[in-house]
Amino acid sequence: MSDTEPTEYEVGQDNIQVMGLDIHNPVFGISGLTIVAFVFFALVFREQAGEFFGWLRPALTSRFDWVFMLSGNIFVLFSLALIVSPYGKIRLGGDDAKPDYSYMGWFAMLFAAGMGIGLVFWGVAEPISHYGASLGGTAAEGGARTDWAPLGAAAGDPEAARSLAMAATIFHWGLHPWAVYAVVALALAFFSFNRGLPLTMRSVFQPLFGKYTWGFLGHVIDVLAVFATIFGLATSLGLGASQALAGLNYLFGIPVSDGMKVFLIIAITAFALISVVAGLEKGVKRLSEINMILAAILVVLVVIVGPTLAILTGFFDNLWAYAVNLPALSGVIGREDTNFMQGWTAFYWAWWISWSPFVGMFIARISRGRTVREFITCVLIIPTVVGAIWMSVFGGAALDQVMTGEGAALSEAALELKMFTMFEAFPMTGILSFIGIILVIVFFVTSSDSGSLVIDQITAGGKTNAPTAQRVFWCLLEGAIAIALLLGGGLGALQAASIATGFPFAIVLVLMCVSIFLGLRQEKRGK
Repeated sequence: MSDTEPTEYEVGQDNIQVMGLDIHNPVFGISGLTIVAFVFFALVFREQAGEFFGWLRPALTSRFDWVFMLSGNIFVLFSLALIVSPYGKIRLGGDDAKPDYSYMGWFAMLFAAGMGIGLVFWGVAEPISHYGASLGGTAAEGGARTDWAPLGAAAGDPEAARSLAMAATIFHWGLHPWAVYAVVALALAFFSFNRGLPLTMRSVFQPLFGKYTWGFLGHVIDVLAVFATIFGLATSLGLGASQALAGLNYLFGIPVSDGMKVFLIIAITAFALISVVAGLEKGVKRLSEINMILAAILVVLVVIVGPTLAILTGFFDNLWAYAVNLPALSGVIGREDTNFMQGWTAFYWAWWISWSPFVGMFIARISRGRTVREFITCVLIIPTVVGAIWMSVFGGAALDQVMTGEGAALSEAALELKMFTMFEAFPMTGILSFIGIILVIVFFVTSSDSGSLVIDQITAGGKTNAPTAQRVFWCLLEGAIAIALLLGGGLGALQAASIATGFPFAIVLVLMCVSIFLGLRQEKRGK
């Protein structure tokens, strides 16, 4: 093997077929067996698993919050720099490459894969949580923060508290998460489409590690990517199952229990299997477009039946609050708001990083033909604005209820019930709740099926046409992990798993920025 760029055959020449599974070196075996062992441990030793996960999340976020915060800032600055740099003119796939998808189809797929379930789950829950107490750990009368002066939330000022709550919410769903996705997706797309390397994580590091990329070091990178992807997905699937079941209980009286959560995960996984077998074009793309239509319908209905004027005017106020407070929110040094920074931001950044191999590879597969500038603008800026619209509509409507004294039940409701509780104050309550449930379920399916395609590709050495049996295997394993984590520790276990896998991968992504720069510089010089 040469020190430069191996062919796909050289990378995958030692593949063997076992029961329809395309085993690439040790990546498939190590990752598959380790994850199966984890599922066994979480299901058989549920009490011990719950204690372990209960310890793991605060242990990581309290010691390494600075790693997540600093790396998130690096990704944003690096992405913005590429937009204005001369490298922005480089086209993914070469000068003559044409986009495979229209803007609408492309954007629908990247948005559904990147944020789906999370936006629905946290759209109401997060602004309410920040308004109440999370930003600094204490709350004054009227809901305003008392101990986070850098963001200007004066004690006893509910309007300042509302502005800060929305700024913090948009912060967690804006530039920083999408910069994580943009870095990984750009790296994968560039080294695959412009360099002809297999579409897998190890290929990204060829400028840094040379021939070692195709040996043990590359195996480690790919295995870490599989771990990060599958546990990040399991977190979202667990959240989606909890919220969908809460909605079904609200509308139809279906009991909320661990057994019903397991049943729901199994049922949704079965639908995901159908989409996985159908493939990217017939399955994932169509479901993503359905997602966008349902999400748009729900947003429009909430604007119409909710506090319309407050929502429409609040959007611009919220964007301004986000921009003004962004330096303080993203700061690393001198933070006194440990509850917010460790309990919320560090967890979110770990969650996005754990999702990045999955979302990044998925976006890369559908982004051939875009220039670097066009790619980063569409992946970074546009989703940030759309996320701000979503949070302004749902969070703004929820905060309006609380601030006008009509949201006592909303403040006290469980996280997974907050959206449905908010709908109770509106006309068309049943219709809104039903659309919300369907949206969660369809997002659930698109996350599972597209995640299975990505993990399948990583473990098959970058091949996009691996056997269907392998996609089915990973789809089933995703559902099994979500079940194991829910039974072994609930929401805390899901969050702990994301952080545990996101931490080592944060270092990998920082190195990825260096590799992207080296690759683009070589491309610009014509090498």
